[in-house]
Amino acid sequence: MAVRLILTDIDGTILPWGRHEVSARTRSAFHAALDAGIVVGPASGRFYSWVPAFFGGDEACCATAIAANGLQVYHGGRQVMARSIEPGPLRRAAEVLRDEPRAGLLYFEGDAPLLALGSRDDLAEAFPRYARECLDAPGLPDAPVPKANVFVNGTLEETRELVARLNAEVDGLDFDVPQAGFSNVMPAGWNKGAALAWLQDHLGVTREETVVFGDAGNDLALFAQAGHPVAVAGALPEAAAAARWHIGACEDDAVAAAIEALAAGDWPFER
Repeated sequence: MAVRLILTDIDGTILPWGRHEVSARTRSAFHAALDAGIVVGPASGRFYSWVPAFFGGDEACCATAIAANGLQVYHGGRQVMARSIEPGPLRRAAEVLRDEPRAGLLYFEGDAPLLALGSRDDLAEAFPRYARECLDAPGLPDAPVPKANVFVNGTLEETRELVARLNAEVDGLDFDVPQAGFSNVMPAGWNKGAALAWLQDHLGVTREETVVFGDAGNDLALFAQAGHPVAVAGALPEAAAAARWHIGACEDDAVAAAIEALAAGDWPFER
């Protein structure tokens, strides 16, 4: 089966929780795909400028990428598409969040995260790196921003409940659940899947020529746009249910092994 495009989520898919770089095998697998003429890269909620570090600075591994949960698309090492989040709907989200205990909002200015609402301690429970590196925002933005996130110091079920409320009460934005305590904020109707559709059109690649890997709720739209969505072991139930194929664990370099096989012209998936 011809495969021309491979994209993979980062956190929990090729990067085990608590690790700061993908494995050498993962980087090698990416290069094997590139050498075979396959376009390969990450599809992450992370802001693009943060992505190369996860590959040890090997920019060839992320010359093609979907970043900021679909708000940034890169190909050939340059940005080819960008979307932004309007300030009005973001202010409405902040109104909802003020009623929610242990919840908050951060947004990006340039590539720097700014804490606009909520406590740094609660953010640390949901996303420690952002808590360490974010700056205190002077207030809510009055211009479009390139990325925003909601957080809550709570369980996965509490996160889903908060996201459901935001999706019901905030027009103009969509919210998803990549992990307990954290949500991506997106313009309504835009996500990893919409960005993948844009990239497929840009490259002239079909759905059946596309393989994607993921593990979480923010990968569902990505899965829906690819002919071959693949879930790693331990994926959230909704991601596992949406996948066409299933492989081993992130910690065992299962994605790297699959990409190696695809680069060699083999088909590594079984139902």
